[in-house]
Amino acid sequence: MEIISQIPRLPPRRPDSHKGNYGRILIIAGSVGMTGAAALAGRAALRAGAGLVRIATARSALSIVASIDPCYTTIALAEDSLGRIAAAAIDTILDAVSDSDVVVFGPGIGQSADLRAITSRLIAIKGLRLLIDADGLNNLVRLKGWQAQLASVPILTPHPGEMKRLWATLTDQPPQPDRCEWARAFVQKVPVVLVLKGAGTVVTDGARLYVNTTGNPGMATAGAGDVLSGVIAALMGQGLTDLDAAILGTYLHGLAGDIAAAHLGQVSLTATDLIDALPKAFASLAGRS
Repeated sequence: MEIISQIPRLPPRRPDSHKGNYGRILIIAGSVGMTGAAALAGRAALRAGAGLVRIATARSALSIVASIDPCYTTIALAEDSLGRIAAAAIDTILDAVSDSDVVVFGPGIGQSADLRAITSRLIAIKGLRLLIDADGLNNLVRLKGWQAQLASVPILTPHPGEMKRLWATLTDQPPQPDRCEWARAFVQKVPVVLVLKGAGTVVTDGARLYVNTTGNPGMATAGAGDVLSGVIAALMGQGLTDLDAAILGTYLHGLAGDIAAAHLGQVSLTATDLIDALPKAFASLAGRS
């Protein structure tokens, strides 16, 4: 397996470009009480350069999500009695997916039989550029034989707890203590791009492997993972391969955390601080070219 040390770069923007050149990102996220997750992913995608961001969320959550930032648009989805996206929303979701370049699924959606049905439909779409995070992963692991249903190669972004649950669906063997070996073993069993989050985030597609060098303990805060999903999706939409987007997104996410911590300290760091620091992270990376 090739070990990656060179950080991928975005190509320069053409003078005659328009928003359609930089990715139409669909984020299926949020529920009543979890509107922040959707908004964080959407705001991060915008700050990371996405041309167009749409957030599809439960109808009762939409007004809150929409009020947080005027730069993304929203799509109202049918919901269940607890304010989670319902199976009745599937046609609306599929219509939006067909008009998108990249789809993020999972931040703040909760778990239910309806959401598992939606998960099953999404992973069965051939050629879909799909990133599954947070509750998307929690619904995925409850689909029997989910790995056999994959019609594309999604990006999965588990934290260690989510990774343990994913691993348990593939084998009875205990997790490997070495994070790189664990990630390598996982992608040998199922074709995905894996972003195993944590200190020294590991990114691999089975052929190449990257261990991230940026970030700090202040980033152990709610919503940081939602920001990462938005950043990676935006980079995918701007033309990077899924693996390169995952590597660069992880690096920039951690660099933004380091920039924010230098100004605010690690203890006071929040997920919104990561978004606010992204412009300096991009500028810093450009300065190292």
